[in-house]
Amino acid sequence: MTRTLEVALGDRSYPIYIGRQLLADPRWYLPHIRGRQVMIVSNETVAPLYLAQVEQALAGYQLARVILPDGEEYKTLEIWHRIFDSLLCNRFSRDCTLVALGGGVVGDMAGFAAACYQRGVDFIQVPTTLLAQVDSSVGGKTGVNHPLGKNMIGAFHQPRAVIIDTDTLNTLPDREVSAGLAEVIKYGLIRDPDFFTWLEARMPALRARDGAALAEAIERSCRNKAEVVAADERESGQRALLNLGHTFGHAIETGMGYGAWLHGEAVAAGMCQAADLSHRLGWLSAADLDRARTLIAAAGLPTAPPRELSPATFRDLMAVDKKVQDGRLRLVLLHGIGTSLVTGDFDLAKLDETLNQA
Repeated sequence: MTRTLEVALGDRSYPIYIGRQLLADPRWYLPHIRGRQVMIVSNETVAPLYLAQVEQALAGYQLARVILPDGEEYKTLEIWHRIFDSLLCNRFSRDCTLVALGGGVVGDMAGFAAACYQRGVDFIQVPTTLLAQVDSSVGGKTGVNHPLGKNMIGAFHQPRAVIIDTDTLNTLPDREVSAGLAEVIKYGLIRDPDFFTWLEARMPALRARDGAALAEAIERSCRNKAEVVAADERESGQRALLNLGHTFGHAIETGMGYGAWLHGEAVAAGMCQAADLSHRLGWLSAADLDRARTLIAAAGLPTAPPRELSPATFRDLMAVDKKVQDGRLRLVLLHGIGTSLVTGDFDLAKLDETLNQA
């Protein structure tokens, strides 16, 4: 059974398809391709596994491919330019479509290229990691990293469709599954307490890759993301809640070197830091703090940041964040499981306590 959700953005609305054996089926692609030229962007790990299936689905189009190196450390402007080189060498026109086949790095880079090429062309997300399926493929955030800050260069550019083939999770390393579960847990923490309780009961099944449990978790995550994006596409308000743990997490990724910690691992530790600060501020009970840490640990994720990062380094790296306004750091914090807010109105001494404790 294929599940279909919609990201409701008026004339830029698009579907999310979730199911098995979708990659090689042209039915999911054809309604969303307006021209005859299709560029598939993938990486060295995913392409040998799934590129042939996507090319089979797109037989009849003028196809080209770009295969990027795999890893967060390659999410750079230099590597990104390879997509443009291929588009121009193949003389792709303004009605072309890019297909992002891979994880979050591929999706972000292909989407950003689509936003910029000839001032904007279509693209389709075909995410192959759990993290990309539940988070980065939905919502139109695209971009690349800079040595001084993660995702500081990019654009909002919505895809024409998101095609989630859950069979791709069969080849995903256990560590990547856990990393994806961090973003799943996030939705429960920020806005869906019933989902959080569901995850507490289903975490062993999810880590064992039970198909029904994974499909349900992906659908519920995408539904949460779609609702938030529809209400606040460009992160002027509630969409910022989706960044729970990310300011801490991006500091970890930047400080340790891109790729040393997976994004989901860094976000998991960051969510624990955000929960710890919320507790120190008197906003989150000790019981809820324990529930958050326990579920994150049960997903096989870290609950503390790396010891190598000093509190001073953390503060410096967190200062280079998209949520800093007028020089004041704003964080996503919790008032309970399922209740969150974005605020810069908190005691900085309590933040220092959280950083020093970690």
